[in-house]
Parts: sequence; structure tokens; C-alpha cells
Amino acid sequence: MKYIFVTGGVVSSLGKGLAASSLGTLLELRGLRVIMQKFDPYLNIDPGTMNPYEHGEVYVLDDGAETDLDLGHYERFTHTNLSKLNNLTSGQVYQSVLDKERAGKYKGRTVQVIPHVTNEIKARIHEVAEKMGGDVIITEIGGTVGDIEGLPFLEAIRQFAQEAGPGNVVFVHATLVPYIKAAQELKTKPTQQSIAKLREIGIAPHIILCRTEHPLDLDVREKISLFGNVPIESVVEVRDVKNTIYEVPLKLHEERLDDNVCRLLGLTTPQPDLGRWRSFVQRVIHPSHHVRIGVVGKYIELQDAYKSIYEALTHAGAANDCKVDIVRVDAESIEKAGPELYLAGLQGILIPGGFGDRGTEGKITAARYAREKGVPYFGICLGMQIAVIEFARNVCGLKNATSTEFDKAAEHPVISLMEEQKKVRQLGGTMRLGTWVTDLVPGSKAFELYHSATITERHRHRFEFNSDYKERMEDKGMLISGTSPKGELAEIIELPDHPYFVACQFHPEFLSKPNHPHPLFHGFVKAAMQRHGAQEPAC
Repeated sequence: MKYIFVTGGVVSSLGKGLAASSLGTLLELRGLRVIMQKFDPYLNIDPGTMNPYEHGEVYVLDDGAETDLDLGHYERFTHTNLSKLNNLTSGQVYQSVLDKERAGKYKGRTVQVIPHVTNEIKARIHEVAEKMGGDVIITEIGGTVGDIEGLPFLEAIRQFAQEAGPGNVVFVHATLVPYIKAAQELKTKPTQQSIAKLREIGIAPHIILCRTEHPLDLDVREKISLFGNVPIESVVEVRDVKNTIYEVPLKLHEERLDDNVCRLLGLTTPQPDLGRWRSFVQRVIHPSHHVRIGVVGKYIELQDAYKSIYEALTHAGAANDCKVDIVRVDAESIEKAGPELYLAGLQGILIPGGFGDRGTEGKITAARYAREKGVPYFGICLGMQIAVIEFARNVCGLKNATSTEFDKAAEHPVISLMEEQKKVRQLGGTMRLGTWVTDLVPGSKAFELYHSATITERHRHRFEFNSDYKERMEDKGMLISGTSPKGELAEIIELPDHPYFVACQFHPEFLSKPNHPHPLFHGFVKAAMQRHGAQEPAC
């Protein structure tokens, strides 16, 4: 087993997760089995209870773990199937250490950061190696070198490298090389300071990833090489990509990052076959058609709030040789100004998951607009619940229909709290989470798209379609095309007489990959293309 640790310095949001994922792509294409994991220094047990403004998207795994959004990059860029083992937070570490202390596992010794906390962190690396196997484990350390909360993780990986021995560990450090416009030059001092800080902790990076907006000339590379104490070929330019994040593996391969890593780890592998990856990137950059799809949400100004949905639309667009122009629509704006101003001219409308009643009426209005105007509609989680509420109000005549999430005393609770959720008191990790089985109705749109009678999808919700209203909905034309195996839970609803009106209780965006788009996204984008005929790409 070989180990790669990715750290970051100077500033946050350098794209460590994307760089780690891209390296994973390259090593996989060299024939290696890659496992990825993320260590997050925050004290939350997981991001499940964190506001999107604090953390962005919560990414859910097959086993129900609520994790950092970087694990979404890991699964999209590689074939690794992750579990709760692959995301460790300081909260989990300290909880485990304190539980052991209360149980007397430390035999009366004083419990300290070193060795008890660092041992706990190292134990997770060993556990992943033992249970998941593979050739290489890539571990991203969240935060920035110098953050006080990240010190135990850095000390732990320093110890781990010493124990693993030479040739088994590579440290990759991502830094910022800013361009000072007034001086018209790149500055290496922040990178020098970041490396010095890392060395104070006892870690000397083997490879330096230089995030930059401008090319690194030879003088800059030589300077970073000298002060970073690495060969010049280990100074890797990571310039901003113009078109799509899926260009990053190609750029890093041009910089010979994967060659360098394999050399340092003593791995003999063939060069990666990048043919399919290049083909996908070309379809993203140079499509034959384009559509405009509106994503109607309440965290719409946040780039990371609906990250997996945006990526899934990109995957589906490429599969249809189509560029998806995503139009971000604030649901509250629809409440104030009506739907026409924001939704006219769109070829598709998507309502993603979410919690709380803010913006709800705007989403309901958007769902009605899509249904009545024949605009392809795709609802995910809350987006399905919104579609049910809108249909109940405006087709079934249940004027006060709503969800008990928004009104506990609702006259017509067409969406209600799941029975097993009624006794739940703790918020974290208590929703219906992870992979569940869904049976599909033969002849339905869902059945046609999946080409299967049974599917498995990832869930994250507390509320469900109220089966007391099932017959009324069906009588008015709604088809419940997917249910849990015993039929208690509605998992997919659709309107058969609509060009594309499909909504699901689960989160299909978590299973979409670049060359394997999710069937529901693929069908949605295809329907959007057919809305007014495929259009030529914009200049």
C-alpha cells in the first residue's frame, strides 16, 4: 500500500479536493486501484446539520454517511465507492477518544493530543487500508496549514510517514502563487512561507501544486524549487481552467504529476489511457446543441450548494452532445415578481432538495408553470414534494394542501413526517439516509429510462408522500411510478401526459459520473432539447 497526503496553504478554496480527485483519475487510468478519503478539522461530527452557507452541499454515501462535498468529486472522478470510513472529522476523533476514556480503555493514563488523538487519526488510515484494500490511498487534509484545529491531523500524518518508511508516502502541498497586477509579476513568497510553516510541523512536501492565474515561467519554478527544496519537475503549475473542471486531470498529466508520483512511490505502471476522458471533455467544450435549464432554489447564489446537481447536468449534457446553460433562479424572486420574468424561455425547470419553508411558494409556482406550459420538469427530494403539493392544490382542488414540515396543523398534509421519524429528537444522522431499493412500474417513464424493474438510489429526507391522498392523485392523472418494495413509500411520481414531468424522493445526482450520466438527468436534458427543437450552441 502506498499513501499520498494532500495539504493546502496560503488560503482556502485552492481546489485541493479537485486536485486530489484528478490525481486519483490519472492513477486509476494507469491501472492502479485508488482509495480516497477526506480529513476535516471542524468539530462537527459530520456536515449533516450544517447550513449550506457554512458548508455547501452535504454529499450522501451508500451507507448513509453525510459527508463533505469533496467526496462527491472523489466518486465522480474515480471508480471508488466510498463509505463513512472515508470522511473523518475532529468531532468524530474526539468523540471516539472520549468514549474510550469513559470506558477505561486508557487504563487511567492522562489523555492527550499526542499520542491519543493522533493515534486515533492514524488508526483510521490503517482501517481504510485494511478494509478497502487497493494500491494507493489519497488523503486530503481539510483547511489550511497554520490553522490551529488542523495541527493534530498534520502531526498524525507526519508520524504515519515516519512509520510507513521511505518510498511509501508522498506529501503533495497546494499553494497560491498570486499575480500582482501593479508589478506585473507572480509572487512566490506566500508559497515559501506556507512550505516553511509545513516544515515547522515536520513535513517536507515532495510535490508543490502552484495554483495560479498565469503561467509559471522557468525563473518562478526555479525559485519555488530552491526554497521548497524539491526538484524543479516537482513544481507543478495548476492554472485555472477555462471551460470545465474535467480538464484538470488532462492539465496535471501535461505537468507530469502522475509520472512524478509514481516515480516517488516506486510504482511501475503504463501511461494512462486518456482517450475516453478527452472525448468527454471535448463534448463538454464543443457541443452541437444547447439548452437553458433553470434551477429554482433558495441557496442559488452559493456555488457549492447544489454542486452535484450542476455536475450531473453537465454529464447528461455531454451524453446528449448538448451544452446545458444553467440559469439560477431564486425561488423568493418568483414569489415577488411571478414566474414569467424568470422562467420564460427555459427549456427545462429543476427544483432541488432543501429544508424549511423559505421560498416554498415560489417553487410551487415554478412547478405549476412547468406543468401547465409543458416545460420539462425534474424534481429532486423536496422538488418531488413541491410537485405533489402543487398538483394537490391546482389539479385535485385541495387548496390548503401542504407539508407538515411547513404547517404542522395542515388541513391537507399531502406530505407528512415519516412514521419512524416521529420519535426522533436528535437531528444529526437520523434522517432516512443512504441506499434504498425502489420498484418501478412497467411502462412508466422511469422504467423506460432505467431499463430495469428495480433500482437502488441514495436518500436524505424525513418527510414523505402521504399515501392517504394516493387515490385522489391517481384519479387526476398522477402516476406513482416508483415505490419502496412493499409499496408504502412513493419514490417517483410522473405525469404521463406531460413531455417530461418526473420527480423523485431520492438524490440521483449522487450517482452520476462523467461517462455514466444518471438516467433521470439524461432523460431530462433530452426532453429539454426536444422542447423547441435542439438549438445551435451560443457563440
